[in-house]
Amino acid sequence: MNRREAIFSLTSVVASLAVAPKLSAREMHNVPLETGLSADHLPQPVWQQGYRVLTNETDRKNLSAVFDRIIPADSHGPSATEAGCIEFVDGELAGDYGSGAALYLQGPLHPDNEEQLMGSPQFLTSPKERYMTGLKALEAWSRHHHQASFHTLDAAQIDSFLKQMEAGKINLGDQVNSQAFFELMLQNAREGYLADPIYGGNKNMAGWKMIGFPGARYDYRPYIDRHNENLALIPVSLIPDN
Repeated sequence: MNRREAIFSLTSVVASLAVAPKLSAREMHNVPLETGLSADHLPQPVWQQGYRVLTNETDRKNLSAVFDRIIPADSHGPSATEAGCIEFVDGELAGDYGSGAALYLQGPLHPDNEEQLMGSPQFLTSPKERYMTGLKALEAWSRHHHQASFHTLDAAQIDSFLKQMEAGKINLGDQVNSQAFFELMLQNAREGYLADPIYGGNKNMAGWKMIGFPGARYDYRPYIDRHNENLALIPVSLIPDN
């Protein structure tokens, strides 16, 4: 078949569909029950059996203090910790993300050259290791400068610390790049607030409700032509029966 014949054949198919617009797939009924998903094949929440990485209470409280200043509670929604962001981070750090499974963590590494080439600091440590080292350094800094645990500082003190940390003006020791650690916590707080609740955060889909995101719905075809309209769709999670 040459190109002219192929084009003609295609136009014939299109014309036949135009004549018979009802030609479409038919919905199946009375599907055998044995084809249904069993309980062990349904999606399961990541965070179920308690903390696996953030097992130190002081570390959790300090991270909560940071997260709740990054995303505080207000009239629009709950704080980061109220929305489950600590549980989200714990689940992430306990898995492939925390171990750096997708990262190249082998040497040799020349930090100055790598940072110039990549546009940001590069690390040979996994996110889990960075959190463990960073949270310990955070507590040590607070003990040294305020003679108190970090989570006991007031909101103004924590805000001042975070602003300096974001600007790279806080020294947490040779093992911690304070600016990069702030950016890591900021990124994970955002992710926990807006990810599907199946990953531990965004409890009651509060983040989605705040921004009007309808969630993991199966089909949006009924709404495609409804532009500039508040559809008032209730968010749907990947968690079964949620």
